[in-house]
Amino acid sequence: MIASLRGIVRERGADRAVIECGGVGYEVFVSAATAAGLPPEGAEARLSVHTHAVKDGGLQLFGFAEPRERAAFELLIEVQGIGPKLALQVLSGIAIGHLATAIARGEVARLCTVRGIGKKTAERLVTELRDRVGALVEGSPPPAAPSAAPGGIAERVAQALEALGYRAAQAERAARAAAAALPDAPLEVLVREALRQTEGLR
Repeated sequence: MIASLRGIVRERGADRAVIECGGVGYEVFVSAATAAGLPPEGAEARLSVHTHAVKDGGLQLFGFAEPRERAAFELLIEVQGIGPKLALQVLSGIAIGHLATAIARGEVARLCTVRGIGKKTAERLVTELRDRVGALVEGSPPPAAPSAAPGGIAERVAQALEALGYRAAQAERAARAAAAALPDAPLEVLVREALRQTEGLR
């Protein structure tokens, strides 16, 4: 089982990346936040990895910028009806701490705001994970200061939204709004906020 990858970023997209380690390129599926936080192509990256076996005997790799995101992913895929791709979609649409809090409090309506999660699935999330998400809430690290100037980090957020299919102008407006609303937030939080802002800009 592959538990982590450290290598050169050869390709990066909205939901996948190719990391070359020892001359072998590994395709890794990632959340929007992890994708946005990847360094440019040609630079080195390190990802925590979940190895998932598929029916035909092959393997799919799912990569995470931090172990806590992998832990949340592995909890999600234990729930009936939530496969790896949907679990990544959930993590792209809601911050881990908010997800854990909503599950712990039984906030089914809040969970249903995440794309791909209907009422029955939200109810299963609450029923099956309510007593297991405490570590995700308690383990939430304090927000890190952004590593770039506000203009620079907003540009990276806009690039992440463009990679997800948003028009350049819309992505830029949402990125600026997110940076203005959360000036000290790390990149992954800004990406989620920008995704939320796009709803109000349509």
